[in-house]
Amino acid sequence: MLDLETYNLLVKAWIGVAVLVFVVSQKITHPYGRHSKTTWGPMVDNRWGWFLMEMPVLIIFPLLFFLGNAEKGGPSYFLLAIYVLHYIHRALIFPWRLNTNGKKMPLFIMFSAVIFNFINASLLGYYFGFLGPKYPSTWFYSTRFMCGTVVFFAGVYINFRSDTILINLRKPGEKGYKIPKGFLFEYVSCPNHFGEITQWIGYSILSLSLPAACFAIWTAANLTPRAFDHHEWYQQKFPEYPKERKALIPLMI
Repeated sequence: MLDLETYNLLVKAWIGVAVLVFVVSQKITHPYGRHSKTTWGPMVDNRWGWFLMEMPVLIIFPLLFFLGNAEKGGPSYFLLAIYVLHYIHRALIFPWRLNTNGKKMPLFIMFSAVIFNFINASLLGYYFGFLGPKYPSTWFYSTRFMCGTVVFFAGVYINFRSDTILINLRKPGEKGYKIPKGFLFEYVSCPNHFGEITQWIGYSILSLSLPAACFAIWTAANLTPRAFDHHEWYQQKFPEYPKERKALIPLMI
C-alpha cells in the first residue's frame, strides 16, 4: 500500500506529464474526429472506440473505492456517484448518440485514451478508497462544496447542451460539416470542451483533493489544444465563419 507522501509524488509526476503533453499538443493535431487520418495505423469504429476507451473507468474507480479501507462518509459517496454518472453517459450513452456511421478513429488514439483513463481513474479511486480523509457530513454545507457542485453541474449542462447541438447538426444520413449556432456557440467554437473543463474544475473544488485537481489539469491539457485546432479548422473550412468567436473561453481565448 502506498503512503500518502509517495502517492502525492506520483500524482505530481503525472501532472508534469500533462504539462509535457500540453506543450507537445501545440505542434501536433491529434487524429480523430474531423482531424482523423489513416496514416496513424489501424482504425476502429468511432462509436466502439469511444465505448472501449471510456468503459474502464466504470470498473476501476468504483473497484478501488470499495476495496479501500479508508473511512467514507456521505460526501465521498457523492463524489463517487457524480464521477460514475459522467462515465455512464460517456461510455454507454454518448457514443450511440453520435451521427458518425462509418467514421473511424486510429487504434493508437483509442489505446492512448485507455491508458489515460486507467491512470486517472486509478489515482482517484486509490485516493478515495485507501488514502482520502473521511469528509464530515458538514462538508455538504461548506462553501467549497456548494461552489464546487454549482461549477460542476454548470459544466455538465454546458457540455451536454453543446454536444446535443453538434449531434443535431446533421440529419439522418447526412454527411459533412456545418457551422454550429446557438447557445455558447455564438461566443466560442468549442463550448463542449469549455463545459468539460469547467466540470472537472468544479469537481476539484468540491473534493479539495490533489488527484481531482490533477484530473482537471489533464482535461485542460488535452482539450485546450484541441479547441484551438477546431477553431483554426472552422476558420479554414468556412470563409464566412464568425470572426468574433473565440476558441474556448467566451470573450477571452
